Amino acid sequence: MSKSKVIAVIPARYGSQRLPAKPLVDLLGKPMVQRVYEQAAKANLVDRVIVATDDRRIADVVRSFGGDVMLTSPEIASGSDRVAAVAQEIDGDIFVNVQGDEPLISPPMIDEGIRLLIDDPSAKVGTLAKKIEREEELFNPSVVKVVIDKNQRALYFSRSTIPFIRDEADQRRWLSRHTYFKHFGLYVYRREFLLIYSKLPPSPLEQAEKLEQLRILENGTDIKVGFTQYESIAVDTADDVQRVLQILSSKEPTLTRT
Repeated sequence: MSKSKVIAVIPARYGSQRLPAKPLVDLLGKPMVQRVYEQAAKANLVDRVIVATDDRRIADVVRSFGGDVMLTSPEIASGSDRVAAVAQEIDGDIFVNVQGDEPLISPPMIDEGIRLLIDDPSAKVGTLAKKIEREEELFNPSVVKVVIDKNQRALYFSRSTIPFIRDEADQRRWLSRHTYFKHFGLYVYRREFLLIYSKLPPSPLEQAEKLEQLRILENGTDIKVGFTQYESIAVDTADDVQRVLQILSSKEPTLTRT
């Protein structure tokens, strides 16, 4: 069996309501997009890394550090749709959507996601989840929750706390009553499915929750979920930037297993 060619794509949009020009935020002398690029390039299973951007300023910065970049339409709505635009132009078997706002993502974590499709020929889409340990994550709508069936397929993703424990009025006890999982926005696609997915219109659930993966479930395709022990921080606010800077300044510049 021939080796699958794996392309990691980093969607990098210039406009951001909460943090303008987010991909270019300086993180100890390197723009955030470069930090993400370097982490993705360290993944053992990745053959090529490409930044997909809607802005020439980002493209120029990527070229300045020697990175591979492709300009894509500013009309593209989601990260995975931007990855699909690359897949239409670039040859590859597996395409990985590596979030452009996670500068501390661990390379082995990326490999874990890719391995889901390599090890399971029937899987068209893969992603990662981790057990929730802290109450503040359980009830934070910025932390996406996922419920998973016995075959490691996603049943649903939500910003709400799912499942709801009906017979436990004290929500502080929910973590002791049930195992909850948070979802990481790393998506691994087979090329042929990705091109189909990108042609589907945004679905009602996707638009309600603002979660692009719900379009996949709503159109009847399974998402295989792998379990990881790694962490990652999504940078959405100035406070997130300060948190990442503190970690980069420490002796442990990446988030390892907990």
